[in-house]
Amino acid sequence: MTTQLLSLMAPALETFKKGFYTAKTVQYKGTVDLLTEYDLAIESMLIEALSKAFPHHTIIGEEGSSAHERPTKAIYIDPIDGTTNFVHGLPHCAISVGVWEDGIPVAGVVANPILGEIFRAERGKGAFLNDMPLHVSPQSDFQQSLIATGFPYTKVERGDDLAWVLRTLQTLLPITRDIRRLGAASLDLCYTAQGKFEAYYECNLKPWDVAAGILILQEAGGKVSNEHGEAYRLGEHIMLSSNGLVHEALVSALRS
Repeated sequence: MTTQLLSLMAPALETFKKGFYTAKTVQYKGTVDLLTEYDLAIESMLIEALSKAFPHHTIIGEEGSSAHERPTKAIYIDPIDGTTNFVHGLPHCAISVGVWEDGIPVAGVVANPILGEIFRAERGKGAFLNDMPLHVSPQSDFQQSLIATGFPYTKVERGDDLAWVLRTLQTLLPITRDIRRLGAASLDLCYTAQGKFEAYYECNLKPWDVAAGILILQEAGGKVSNEHGEAYRLGEHIMLSSNGLVHEALVSALRS
């Protein structure tokens, strides 16, 4: 299925590449939540191509759908995950396409055409970066683990989400090797699958942010949960992910 997805995504990936190196018109969905003409164009291209190829699936895109939709068969698309990076010329951004059926991820592609990274997975068939199999880090020592996180757009409200982010940083920084914030959830999950990070966590994620990356990490041997260590459901407020070996330590640290 990922071969088919990549074929359907090809024109959108070319548009993504063109847009990255081109002057962009920036609009604002929120105080710091950016939108470009390329977000809209790529989403439109993907919806058209995927709707024809998968007529029984509901296509849910970041720019035109509700985060609360949970159809039995769904394809979640993020036309540009990391729009802020895209606008600022930072190559940590990607197109994410995740196929879910009956609440379970069955296929996912996260493609960063700027760095030539194509992450993909199908349920039960492993995860790959281009043609190389992916495996999570073997690190089991939480103190020696590199952790990724993200900051939600709701930070500008100076409410519970901001307080949670600051509290988790204060908790984790002394008991891990370090923390990185790169600005694209789909790629953070893929880099955890690749073994670059031992864990990644964030709050206020939307289904299109993580629908593909979750499967890629799981197929590479990783684990995804909510803050209680229970199975993560798309749309839950907090997501924790890891190589599996440090997951209990991550859950315990954030619970405390």
